[in-house]
Amino acid sequence: MFGLLFFILFAPGVSEFLCTSSDLEMSYTFCDSTAHAFMFNLTPCSTMNRSVWKAALTWIPRSDIHFLKIVFHVWYDGAKALHRKELLCSGADDEYSVCGTLKGETLVAAFDIKGSRIKFPKGNYSVIVQGFSDDSEINMLICLNFTMIVKQDAF
Repeated sequence: MFGLLFFILFAPGVSEFLCTSSDLEMSYTFCDSTAHAFMFNLTPCSTMNRSVWKAALTWIPRSDIHFLKIVFHVWYDGAKALHRKELLCSGADDEYSVCGTLKGETLVAAFDIKGSRIKFPKGNYSVIVQGFSDDSEINMLICLNFTMIVKQDAF
């Protein structure tokens, strides 16, 4: 069930719960020291018998989004499990709605996360998601540190 979307000005370092259920807990913090006007929602709050998670994002970026590279770092029980980079916006013929958002505009997006097809083993996951406005990965637009605790094996 989706809750109401509203802006929350998050203080840096404060953990915000995304969801909690009998088999999953998810929360996130921002990696940088600046507060953000940001809201993220994820359903269902479960790793069991689900093929797709539904995500909703509301964000007011602090700079224009003409170029956007997303970098994912995933750790499972302290060991590095994945490092992946995705170019979402290049400035020409971009297919994502986030591309072209201007500084101070409200970005509202809903999308599916198909990674939930994976059977997550019980354990602690740490996922760092960084968004960069340049290919050299110097100018960071946003950085989120997600914590996911899978409480029981899905197999």
